[in-house]
Amino acid sequence: MSEAYRARWAGADHEAAPDLVSGALWMRLYAPAPAEGFDQVRPGRFVRAVPAAECSAIWHVTTVCEWRGAPFLVHAERESELLVEYTGGDARHAAALGLERVERGVYRAWVAREEVSALGEKAVEVLFPAR
Repeated sequence: MSEAYRARWAGADHEAAPDLVSGALWMRLYAPAPAEGFDQVRPGRFVRAVPAAECSAIWHVTTVCEWRGAPFLVHAERESELLVEYTGGDARHAAALGLERVERGVYRAWVAREEVSALGEKAVEVLFPAR
């Protein structure tokens, strides 16, 4: 849930995390099973760092949903609840939904997972000047 990166490298898509190394952008790629050049960091988790320029695509991915007919980002999950942030841009509607005002324009709540609909991912390709 929440925000993440994905990268396509050597024809395969991976969970990923950007990393700045000596002023150059690298991507840490993750795999759930052993793969050539990947080191195990814990059971079921393998990692390999590659220069971002070697990735054919990099996406920033957010989890989105609807709750009570309004649009939200999903920031976290625990047991059977999701921490959602309202993206509708209407402070009065956010207040009517009973959301907590975290800061100006930011409204969140923990809601029951079974109350949300349209749960899915929104991916935006990230472009780098060096590409």
